[in-house]
Amino acid sequence: MIDTSASPNMAHNSSEEVHAVDFLEPNLEGAGLRIAIVQGRFNESIGNALSTSCIAELIRLGVTNDDILLTTVPGALEIPLALQKLAESGEFDALIALGAVIRGQTYHFELVSNESGAGITRVSLDLGMPIANGILTCDTDEQAIARVKQKGADCALAAVEMANFCLVLQDQEEDA
Repeated sequence: MIDTSASPNMAHNSSEEVHAVDFLEPNLEGAGLRIAIVQGRFNESIGNALSTSCIAELIRLGVTNDDILLTTVPGALEIPLALQKLAESGEFDALIALGAVIRGQTYHFELVSNESGAGITRVSLDLGMPIANGILTCDTDEQAIARVKQKGADCALAAVEMANFCLVLQDQEEDA
């Protein structure tokens, strides 16, 4: 059941007519959720820092160490396939993609950035699996290093919130 107790009221038109709407409250409680993280090993020190930040935030949100799986793949282009296999396993409530693509002097940066992002989105939508995309696409190592702590934590928050969102909707479908 959708919790409407915290429903925001929205004012409409100049007559200040107010309508209450159902509001599905964000849920950041991670207890009981199973989360898998796929980390690209290319730009490994950045990927490791992302994983460290992400795992620390998952634990802060209540996800236990036993409910977190971390796996690595060669780089950003391999991440979507690993995510797809994990999603198909049915063992996880959400997935997280972590890595870094740093601009070089060739077109390869655009190719890797675009294709990895498209692949992650396709897996998420095709399989109905929440996936937090934490693959940094930066011009320099310094830009990536400056973002790792916040991006890793943000991905944990997004994964937990979207896992809970999907579970609420799944429960409603089963109750209907």
